[in-house]
Amino acid sequence: MNMEYMDKAQEKIENTPMLVNLISYRTRQLNAGARPMVKKDHPEQDNHDIVLKEICEGLLTVEMAFSQEETAIPGLDFDTSIIL
Repeated sequence: MNMEYMDKAQEKIENTPMLVNLISYRTRQLNAGARPMVKKDHPEQDNHDIVLKEICEGLLTVEMAFSQEETAIPGLDFDTSIIL
């Protein structure tokens, strides 16, 4: 893994678990045949490095959505905000 790309990606996405999940998700897409959004630095470049390069160039970002709505579910006697 290219540590220079990793450092730049961590500057873009400071939440480390979110960064790891994004890298993992996008790498799976590339492994399944998705086209990269950037050119490879060399023919043997790993998909993880391609994903990091996409993040560094601002082509791949993450967005977290939070819902403030609390919905009541009949029959539950505990706080439903913890249900994922």
